[in-house]
Amino acid sequence: MKLNEIRERFIKFFVNNNHEQVPSSPLIPEHDPTLMFTNAGMVQFKNIFTGTQKTEMKRAVSSQKCLRAGGKHNDLENVGYTSRHHTFFEMLGNFSFGDYFKETAIEFAWKFITEELSLDKNRLSITVYHTDDEAYEIWRKISGFSDDKIIRITTDDNFWSMGNTGPCGPCSEIFYDHGNSALHEDDRIVEIWNLVFMEFNKDEEGNLQKLPKKCIDTGMGLERIAAVMQNVHDNYDIDLFSALVSKSQEYCGNTENKVAHKIIADHLRAAAFLIAEGVLPGNEGRNYVLRRLIRRAARYIHLLGYNDSLLNLVFPALIDGTSLAYMGDAYPELIRAKSLIETTLKSEEENFKDTLMKGINLLDKFTADLKSGDTLSGESAFKLYDTYGFPLDITLDILKERKINFDQKGFDNAMKEQKERARANWTGSGEKSVEQVWFNLIDQFGKTEFVGYERDEVKDATVLAIISSKNEVIDSAKEGEKITIILDKTPFYGESGGQVGDTGNFIKSDGSTLTVENTNKINDLYLHRCIVESGSVRKGDTVTASINKKRRQDLRRNHSATHLLHFALRKILGDHVTQKGSLVAPNRLRFDFSHNKPVTQDQLSSVEDIVNSLIRENLSTSTKVQGMDEAIDEGAMALFGEKYGDNVRVVKIGDSKELCGGTHVERTGEIGLFKIAAECSVASRVRRIEALTGQEAINYVRNNEISLKKVAECVKAPVNEIISRLSILSQERKEFEVKIKNLYKKLISVETVKSTEINGINFVSHTFNNVPGSIIREFALQQQKPKTVIAFMVIEKDKTVLIVKVSKDLTNKINAKELVSTLTRRDCGGNAELAQTGCDNNKIDDAITAIHSKITACKN
Repeated sequence: MKLNEIRERFIKFFVNNNHEQVPSSPLIPEHDPTLMFTNAGMVQFKNIFTGTQKTEMKRAVSSQKCLRAGGKHNDLENVGYTSRHHTFFEMLGNFSFGDYFKETAIEFAWKFITEELSLDKNRLSITVYHTDDEAYEIWRKISGFSDDKIIRITTDDNFWSMGNTGPCGPCSEIFYDHGNSALHEDDRIVEIWNLVFMEFNKDEEGNLQKLPKKCIDTGMGLERIAAVMQNVHDNYDIDLFSALVSKSQEYCGNTENKVAHKIIADHLRAAAFLIAEGVLPGNEGRNYVLRRLIRRAARYIHLLGYNDSLLNLVFPALIDGTSLAYMGDAYPELIRAKSLIETTLKSEEENFKDTLMKGINLLDKFTADLKSGDTLSGESAFKLYDTYGFPLDITLDILKERKINFDQKGFDNAMKEQKERARANWTGSGEKSVEQVWFNLIDQFGKTEFVGYERDEVKDATVLAIISSKNEVIDSAKEGEKITIILDKTPFYGESGGQVGDTGNFIKSDGSTLTVENTNKINDLYLHRCIVESGSVRKGDTVTASINKKRRQDLRRNHSATHLLHFALRKILGDHVTQKGSLVAPNRLRFDFSHNKPVTQDQLSSVEDIVNSLIRENLSTSTKVQGMDEAIDEGAMALFGEKYGDNVRVVKIGDSKELCGGTHVERTGEIGLFKIAAECSVASRVRRIEALTGQEAINYVRNNEISLKKVAECVKAPVNEIISRLSILSQERKEFEVKIKNLYKKLISVETVKSTEINGINFVSHTFNNVPGSIIREFALQQQKPKTVIAFMVIEKDKTVLIVKVSKDLTNKINAKELVSTLTRRDCGGNAELAQTGCDNNKIDDAITAIHSKITACKN
């Protein structure tokens, strides 16, 4: 039975048993700062389990994308060396939210594996938590197993929790015996399904509180059950991985090192899914996890003797419809992100080659004299990591292969400051948890009716709730108070999709006025951030809600322009360009996109030309709501990592078609003018364009024109001759600088420089006023007389520099750098022969006297 068929059968089985099919949530958890990645099927249901989020759903089934490459659940180092560990995997799961509990959950599991999958009962065994007599008796009744086949476990292995805090409870695991034909004894009996009886919530102190309702959370690794169903004893021999491994072997021409091919296949799949969700390689957080995955795979590619980039070549086997590993049907985001995934994999792998080669060569030197059982110092590993950028993961992998130990303590000491910074940067999903007050309001009111696409004003909006600045629900507010108001319907756009929220005002019939300073939203509940300007407001009041129309029109121009910009960038730079973030403000727009090098001026000009051409065509903007799959099939662009519902809003402007909930112009001519103001890098492989539209763009061009005319006046040339005139002036400046430098040299050569002989050592000292320090330094370097110490003070405006030169034959007695540092008590640049640093003006005489004394003491 193929992997895709197992997934389909599992979901169909539970749908037929009244479970609602829920799509996989993203790998990047929403509203959960405790997790870096989704690591279990229950993550998206966490708030339902705790009771903070209400739902009508009683039962659910899903196949959840999971990643375990950091934190409590980290399988990275085991990947490739065992038959069952993966960084990315799919977790099949069925869930109950206060509906059924232990007996029904066990019945479902037993029926699915013994009837639907027809597993041999003799190969199955069960574990339960040692105090869970109820589960023990249920299993005896349903399975008919003898006591020796139902094992009580006293450890936390059978008390499951997602993390250090959150929902948890005793669990029951189902094991499958692969028999004597298993590759290793450790891989013979494998856990295939875990049934968690969710009863408690663990707080930060480790205390357990009863959940509002008893729930069920199960998890069955799709790859593990596929190995059972395909009668193989290694997950990497199932259809999914065999296709990837075969492709890797085909390109490398090496079929011997199976560990390497397993790691390449696993890390490729994990990296592809992360990139498809908008993650790009970087140095912090989840971006660094992606970088580790690609680089670790790259090291094993090098080990196989393959010298070109490989991951991008193997990737198509993951989505090719003719491949056994085909995952495109279940996860179409891989197909949508194909270009970006291939470009990112290739670029990261190529960029790592030099670092990899240098690091391996250095590690070879560090371990040249070490034998099996010896230990590499932590300082050496740290030098590889810190100085040469060689990942510790790869160092440890190589040491493991050579059976050389590692000085972890030494490395930790050297890395202490960096590790503290890394911990500070680890912020889970990067989002704050949604406070209980908002969950209650969402549960109470559902969603706000948004009418802002068609209307700028609503005259009969009802105040449903008022929330104070302390996030407390209140009945009324008076003049001067800052509050949040929820209306039954609103024309105000809530900040999302990069577009800032609307501003405006609420007016009551009695003249009371509220200024809306911003609008946010949680789910579909719109939050109007207000200040009561006059009068008062009470729950149940009717208000006229009016947005700032001019500001909204500016927002429309800039939002539509981002769509045209995205379209133009893909046309000029390639299909790998995807939106990584945006800001749509009234006075400007900012657009972040994936691209691995600076955009040239010619390319920027071409992008500008395309956008302005589309503006001049005065194209109409059309919007429609349709099914997600239908929209994608028709070519609509979806943002990687964004979570969409079953129905989406599609905005079409000419050939640009994107999923978007923002507000837009009716025709592109309303944008007026589009002008790029800046282009820069904001992260690894992420570029940023800042641009202006309408009157702001006109003002920008006009101000630049005024500045250009002023420059023309200064250089005394017409505007169209400024560049040639500046070139001439620049050349003249260089010639003058050379002449001035030569004059200074002549001046110095005839200066009366004081020279004193101190017991056979020639001491030269002088203070120079308003002479460039570079000239004096050069002059000092030219002095090559033996047994000589030179001390020059250079005073330029309010800055004084001390320059000391010691002839080479005296450096064993007088060290220039140490002398200058001691005298000035400052860090200085230089070496034993020449050093310099800043010095206080009132310390000049003291410094000369101290150097004089040092020479005298040295002679004595």
